[in-house]
Amino acid sequence: MSAITHEQVLGALGQVTEPDLKKDLVSLGMIRNLSIEGKLIKFTVVLTTPACPLKESIKKACIQAIRELVDLQAEVEVELTAQVSSVRKPNEPILQGVKNIIAVASGKGGVGKSTIAANLAITLAQSGARTALVDADIYGPSVPLMFNLVNEPLHAVETNGQTLVVPHKKYGVALLSIGFFVDASRALIWRGPMASSALKQLFSDAEWGEIDYMIIDLPPGTGDIHLSLVQSVPLTGVVIVTTPQEMALADARKAVNMFSNDKIHIPILGIVENMAWFTPAELPNNRYFLFGKDGGREMAESSGLPLLGQIPIIMSVREGGDHGLPEVLRQNSLSKSFFKEVANNLVRQISISNAQKAEKGTSVPKI
Repeated sequence: MSAITHEQVLGALGQVTEPDLKKDLVSLGMIRNLSIEGKLIKFTVVLTTPACPLKESIKKACIQAIRELVDLQAEVEVELTAQVSSVRKPNEPILQGVKNIIAVASGKGGVGKSTIAANLAITLAQSGARTALVDADIYGPSVPLMFNLVNEPLHAVETNGQTLVVPHKKYGVALLSIGFFVDASRALIWRGPMASSALKQLFSDAEWGEIDYMIIDLPPGTGDIHLSLVQSVPLTGVVIVTTPQEMALADARKAVNMFSNDKIHIPILGIVENMAWFTPAELPNNRYFLFGKDGGREMAESSGLPLLGQIPIIMSVREGGDHGLPEVLRQNSLSKSFFKEVANNLVRQISISNAQKAEKGTSVPKI
């Protein structure tokens, strides 16, 4: 029998479709380092994120395609790696080393937006992604408390004649908050322009380095801070957090409308329904729908937006935030899997959004 050729292998792998991007792995440039020694075929599949939830199914599909279309006796070794996709332009003046910038927003306060942002950032870091969290909630910063960094001093470095603050690093996440610069016991009374200026400095006057996903915890509502952010930071997209009851949903719709406005037009990456049900620790299989059932899911469906996930009310989530140990770090967490589902769905939507922007010629795709 004739020797296996590169063309045969690539032809087979060209039949394997990336489930989210709906194109084959070869045309997407995801196949690298192909080598053939007799019946031993080795290659690398470069995924668009280390948090890809479909990595094992992609690997199995590659092996099956080669054995069915090239040689049934082939020995196939597939290495999975990841280079996070981005459509950031190389000449953008701010946050050049950050591939994707995701704002977490809500129409109203009290829906658990900061809790979602913190646990989401840690989950992404646990997947192997270089992750940052910016606490842009100027009037009520929560990152110092949630990460047990209250009164922890920041350090600065000189870079090209500019003094830059070095973000804290904890649980694998680079962290910066306005709460690191002010007395946590005193209320912040700032006018809009002052708050917007402080927000810009969190991005422009910090040594961020190379980051795959930067999560920005926005203040609740739809005000000056949000508009200032859109004008000064190139957002990849926004995640909207809501609870199931109608009052929260009404304000969440306002947030969706603001970011979808023709003059702003920031992609909505999806909806997170927080406090979807209550589960007591002693009855982990029970669900009590305290604020209504599936309100966030129904909003996502009616708006044509992805539902990234539903997060239950569990006492340890609140306790973890208060004691500087976010929920996803607990070994026996009842809600860790729900946060992981949100993170997995989010990175999939980011990859899809980046691919769509690249097809439209918004910018050159990078991985």
